[in-house]
Amino acid sequence: MITCYTYLRAEMSGLGLVDVSNQNITLSLPEEDLREARILAASRGTSVSQLLARMLRELVEQETGYARARDRSLARLREGMDLGTGGHIGWSRDSVHER
Repeated sequence: MITCYTYLRAEMSGLGLVDVSNQNITLSLPEEDLREARILAASRGTSVSQLLARMLRELVEQETGYARARDRSLARLREGMDLGTGGHIGWSRDSVHER
């Protein structure tokens, strides 16, 4: 089982192991939130840093995944769908709605 987040991320990408460099950031949180985050991270067997890194990665993947899906859907709408008419409609509205 791989427990290192960097290797886990590379494995999940399906591209094999890649060199991922990390950059430190400073985060300011209320003491109570930090205390609860430490408890949550400990219950999951990880650090607050790894917990936040995973959550941010999931958020970015969710948002970019949504954007890609939206772009694909809009492209399909622009292209239109083939309804088997070859672009030619051989009937009129009135003939279809005759009673």
